Amino acid sequence: MSWTFTDDVGAFLETAGPSLAARPAENTLLLTVTATLRDGGPHAYGAGDPVLGWWRGADGEVAGALVRTPPHPPVLGSAAPEAVAALADALPLPRIDADRAAATALAARWPRHRVDEEHRLYRLGTAVPPSPAPAGRPRAADTADRALLVAWTRAFCAETGQSGDRAERVVDERTAHGGLTLWETDGAPVSMAGVSRRIAGTVRVSAVYTPPEHRGRGYAAAVTAEAGRLAREDGAAEVLLFADLANPTSNALYLRIGYEAVSDRLLITAEPE
Repeated sequence: MSWTFTDDVGAFLETAGPSLAARPAENTLLLTVTATLRDGGPHAYGAGDPVLGWWRGADGEVAGALVRTPPHPPVLGSAAPEAVAALADALPLPRIDADRAAATALAARWPRHRVDEEHRLYRLGTAVPPSPAPAGRPRAADTADRALLVAWTRAFCAETGQSGDRAERVVDERTAHGGLTLWETDGAPVSMAGVSRRIAGTVRVSAVYTPPEHRGRGYAAAVTAEAGRLAREDGAAEVLLFADLANPTSNALYLRIGYEAVSDRLLITAEPE
C-alpha cells in the first residue's frame, strides 16, 4: 500500500484512469487536467514538470490519485482514508486542493494552516428554467467572438483570483468543440458560460461571466441553464459545476435552476508554527 509518482501522463492515465472514470464527479478536476496534459503536452499549465500519483490498496486496486501542475497546488481526487493518511509522508505538501474530509485530515498534521478557498461541487438535477426569463436569447459562440471571449475570460480569471495566461488557448479549444454559449440582447452579447469537453460521460460548466454593467438582470442564470441544456442534449450523463462558497449569489443562482450540492472542496495552505 503505497503512492507511486510519475511525470508521464500516459502512464498515469493507463494506471489510474479507470479509477478516475468510475467516479467522474468526484474526480472531475483530475479528469480535465490530465486530458489537457495529454492533449497539450506536459507543460500545458506552466514550465514545471507535472507530478501525477496514484495509491493502491491492499487489494492492488487504485484507490487514490493526485495531480500537481506547477505553479498550481496539488489536486487530490477521490481517495481512501488510508491513501490520504499516507500522502503527507509520500510527498511534501505545503498546499493542497482536496475534498473537505481529506483536506481536514491533512491539515491536522500541520502545526497551523489557513483555508484559502472553499468551493461547492454541484450536479444538475431536474433543470428549472429561469423565471422570469430575461430579455434576449442564447447562441453558440464562434471564432468571430474570439476577442470578446478572451477579454471576458481574463476578466473572469481576475475576479476569481486565477491566472488569465491560458485565456486564448481555453477560448480556442472551447470554441472548437462548441463549448461556449453567449446570451445576447439586441444583437449584443451580455453574458457567457463555458463547458468542458465530455469525459467519462460528464462535463463541467465554468467561466460563467457577466460584465458588471449587465449584472442583476438574470443573464447569468439564463446562459448557465442553456449551457447545461445543450450539454445534456449532446449526451452528457452528468453536468457539473463549482461555485465559490464565498459568493452566496452564485450558489443561490445555481440552486434556483436545478443544481444540487454534491461535496465541498478546500484549498488549504500550511503555515509555520
